[in-house]
Amino acid sequence: MEGEEGEDEIVCLDESFFINDNYQLTNFTFGSQVIQLFCLHSASTDYDLTGQLVWPGAMLLNDYLSKNAEMLQGCSVIELGSGVGITGILCSRFCHDFVLTDHNDEVLKILKKNIELHASPENPNCCTGLVAEKLEWGNIDQINQILQNYAGGFDLVLGADICFQQSSIPLLYDTVKHLLQIRGKGRCKFILAYVSRTKIMDSLVINEAIRHGLKITEVAGTRSVVGNLDGTIFEITLQ
Repeated sequence: MEGEEGEDEIVCLDESFFINDNYQLTNFTFGSQVIQLFCLHSASTDYDLTGQLVWPGAMLLNDYLSKNAEMLQGCSVIELGSGVGITGILCSRFCHDFVLTDHNDEVLKILKKNIELHASPENPNCCTGLVAEKLEWGNIDQINQILQNYAGGFDLVLGADICFQQSSIPLLYDTVKHLLQIRGKGRCKFILAYVSRTKIMDSLVINEAIRHGLKITEVAGTRSVVGNLDGTIFEITLQ
């Protein structure tokens, strides 16, 4: 019809177009610990699926924890933004309970697949006490649902390379503060493996912690280069 020539056609794409699920079984070594899990070696086109990869901050955190495994002994731990679960699987070899969380349903699928892989009796490093839960930062209902099974809270809160979007940082600290307050001052801490990508985020991560009434301290000797980026470990506690 006249007047319609040259108009852009509307193309509707199924959400599967954005999802890459070509996971590969990959080996990772941290000290004496060898972990095998499914992950992507390249990202999906959807930025919200960053959890399908193993990011530099996870390598930094796992190296730190493998060298300080005594801090995990007998502990109950929750991780925020667990992705494919590489940190939880390592920690479950030392701690009592480990709750892995992510907000994305596609990421939760591969997370649960990796838990099943390591919970198998055929696995010589069979891990117990691993649980995956959906958690969107700032969602108190989801936090409380998790706490129904862990009424006493957790000894440690972990996060690795989870600071990407500026808008998510206040929600991250809302969640962290809620979890820290269950045990009270001095009885729970948040260990954050942070990788620097922008100066704005560097400032935001520190300033938002302070604004939330939290104390943030860089762990001495943890600053290093990971994936050509500067990384460090922060310990964050109630003031």
